[in-house]
Amino acid sequence: MLKLRKKRMNKKGFIFFVLLFSCDIFSEINIDPGEIFAIKVVDCPNIKTKKELFIIYKGIEYAILSAPFSKNELTINKYCFPVKVERKEFGESRIAIKESLSTYSIDMQPSIKFISPVNGIISSRYGKQRYINDKPRSPHLALDIAAAEGTSIVAPSAGRVILIGDFFYSGNYIILDHGNGLLSSYSHMSVINVDEGEFVNQGDVIGEVGSTGRVTGPHLHWSVYLSKNRINPESLIQENYLDTLFNRF
Repeated sequence: MLKLRKKRMNKKGFIFFVLLFSCDIFSEINIDPGEIFAIKVVDCPNIKTKKELFIIYKGIEYAILSAPFSKNELTINKYCFPVKVERKEFGESRIAIKESLSTYSIDMQPSIKFISPVNGIISSRYGKQRYINDKPRSPHLALDIAAAEGTSIVAPSAGRVILIGDFFYSGNYIILDHGNGLLSSYSHMSVINVDEGEFVNQGDVIGEVGSTGRVTGPHLHWSVYLSKNRINPESLIQENYLDTLFNRF
């Protein structure tokens, strides 16, 4: 906020104004790897010059940003105040499934109020360290949901199907583009019920759980991306997530 104090006169008789600048912003944001966070545009006007996802919530415009996965503490300094990505222990998993993904983006306004894509049991959470023959490999940056073969998979949010494929590791695989750099992918499907280029609404059936590709049993391997960072899908389906997101700081 720019405040104008009353004019004063210096010793030589010249009139000048005293200008004070104040801004109610955070000194630092602390966030876990793979989570998303919101910054009020009014607190950081220069953010409008960046290619970010912007959402109006309860009449206030926010930039929706993502924290990359990092095993160590990381500080991001490209906003109006530092964003500190905390070091977090995610546990371990000894099953490794390599995934290949190409990202795309089109101009759509996304919703980040997701629902779970499948009714099942979480078998592997985001961030677990994976090993092959006791040698560390890349962490598991997705959410695995175990369910019976043929269980329906629904779109967690509206979007467009931008890729369908059958890959060695991922098996039957699709990517949904939800807009502005928010994407989600689905691996190991037994059946795909959509076509490339098709628009789906939240809750529409997009396929069925399977065990195609390199897997040990039927499950959905669900990845979510924001601005090319793999974020934690489990956070997006938590109850009252939007209230938590916008009232976190």
